[in-house]
Amino acid sequence: MGTFSSYDGTKLAFHGPAGDDPLICLPGGPMTASSYLAPLPLDNLLRLDLRGTGESEAAPRETYRVDRQVDDVEALRQHLGLDRIRLLGHSAGGTLAILYATRHPQHVEELVLIAPSPRVVGLDVTDDDRRAIALSRSGEPWYDEAIKGFEEIWAGNATPEAFEKIAPFWHGRWDDEVRALDDHPTNEEAAEEFYAEGALDPEATRAALKTLDVPTLLLFGEVDVAIPLNRAREYAELLPHARLVIQQAAGHNPWLDDPEAFAAAVQRMP
Repeated sequence: MGTFSSYDGTKLAFHGPAGDDPLICLPGGPMTASSYLAPLPLDNLLRLDLRGTGESEAAPRETYRVDRQVDDVEALRQHLGLDRIRLLGHSAGGTLAILYATRHPQHVEELVLIAPSPRVVGLDVTDDDRRAIALSRSGEPWYDEAIKGFEEIWAGNATPEAFEKIAPFWHGRWDDEVRALDDHPTNEEAAEEFYAEGALDPEATRAALKTLDVPTLLLFGEVDVAIPLNRAREYAELLPHARLVIQQAAGHNPWLDDPEAFAAAVQRMP
């Protein structure tokens, strides 16, 4: 583990080699410890613990807002002494990666977006979008119990128990191995602030992405209920130079469902 001081003196932690060409990984959640990204089947990974998560120090609540954490990524780049960096953002971490790339395009060599959150670009995922994915999995042995959770959520009863029931829908496979990897600490207070008012400007972000001259991979799981395929394809259309990959039979964490297919897709980056 390494540490560095960000723009406001907050000490942040990273895990992995701080060499000449790391792939800097930004976790989702939002605000989940980066430990869940440890199984990524890729070389030269450097995982950043966002402020207030993992081994990084806590910070004033207002600094957890995602647009303000862009400065943490920039501080890491400067600490590593790199002119350009490769960034991987997963889920809400994709929001942070996109905001960094649109603010500092001259410092981004490559962008890998894994199931990125649609909120940063103003795409709405509807209940009908998710229902179509959920119903397509009716043959799974866990389906009858898990769909009850979605029915509760769609009826307006979005309790923690309902979200616990739908856990299998987030994965392409739901077995003992995946269940064991499905529990990592999240800073709930920081998560509430991540998308606070003023954090996002989807119209401005869309405009910036149209001219972003950075090799970009967009990878989505075929059965991901977080961002179903119709919205994934809309997402890809916002980045005219991006490569879209749909990983078959994969969910929101596609590297767990088929590590070899995931690694092959990412390593094909130009």
